[in-house]
Order: sequence, then structure tokens, then C-alpha cells
Amino acid sequence: MPALTRKLDAKALDALDPALLARPLAYILADHHRQRGLCSALEALSEQSPPDRALLAQVLHHLETEMARHRADEEEDLFPLLRARARDEDIERVLALLTREHRQDEIDTRIIAEGLLDVRERGDTGLDLDLCERIRLFVRRQRRHLAVENAIVMPLAEARLAAADLRLIAENMARRRGLPAPPAAPQPPSRKRK
Repeated sequence: MPALTRKLDAKALDALDPALLARPLAYILADHHRQRGLCSALEALSEQSPPDRALLAQVLHHLETEMARHRADEEEDLFPLLRARARDEDIERVLALLTREHRQDEIDTRIIAEGLLDVRERGDTGLDLDLCERIRLFVRRQRRHLAVENAIVMPLAEARLAAADLRLIAENMARRRGLPAPPAAPQPPSRKRK
């Protein structure tokens, strides 16, 4: 196993506890943490020759499966409900930007996954310069994207979405993952819609 030049959280890309789906905003935030872990893992892979096969497999799974689920969680559930509940007209610009970035993410994750599959098949070489550059740009955009979501979208969702909205999001997220609907999470007593 090659020595990693970056310190990686060994569990950063592990599957999330399905029980967390009962609190869908917490699940999305935890998924954002995994995406930051993905960024670090991609950077590590770009520095390894040959790349760590276990890390490569985890990254490929995340790119090919988890990223698409996460985009669907946001675009099919969170963003539409937030548009319906938010009173701030600027949120539409933010959500439109994030949706456009999701389209670019789809392209980049496909290209990066194809490049990593090629590296896995070759087995004995590191990533080529074009793939490393694609990863560098993807990682930079992802980190900025996550910062916007965590600083603007998630606090607004916490403030504006009702218990019924959160229940609907939780049910759809569970269905997307082939899981039964989670039990309703108790709402904190201080939760107020502004």
C-alpha cells in the first residue's frame, strides 16, 4: 500500500447511518462532510503512484452512486420546498447557481470516474496530468459549493421548512436509497418558522 501524502479520515466516505434519514437536514449536512472527504481523497489519489486500490474503490463508488443521490435529494426535494417556503427573493439566484453547478458536477464526476476506472485497469501508474487538473478544478468548485450550501441554504431550510416538509424529504431520500421510510423525528420545542 503506497504511503499517503495527505492525512485522510479513514471513515470519511463510509455510508451514513440510515437512522439519520429521520432528520433529513442533518443527513444532508453529514453528506456534505462526506463530500469534503471525497475532495481530500481525490487529492490524495492524484498524488499517488500507484494509487491506493481501496481508496480508489471508495472514491469510485461515491462518484458513481452517492453524488447522484445527493444531487437528487437537493434538486427534487430540498430546493423546491425551500423555494416554496422562503421569503427571500435572493434564494432563487443561489439555488439556480447551485443547480447549474450540479450539472457541471454530473459532467465532471463522469469524466473523473472514467479516468479512475482506466487507472484501476492499468493498475501500476498514477493519474495523468489532465485527470489531475480536472480533479483540482472539481475539488475547488466542490468546496466553494459546499460552503454556500452550508452557510446559506441549510440555515434557511432549518428556519423555513415545516415538520411535514422534512417528513416528505426524509421519505423521498429513503426511497431513493431503497430503504423504508424512517420514523418521524421529534421536532425540537424551540423550532419556529420565521
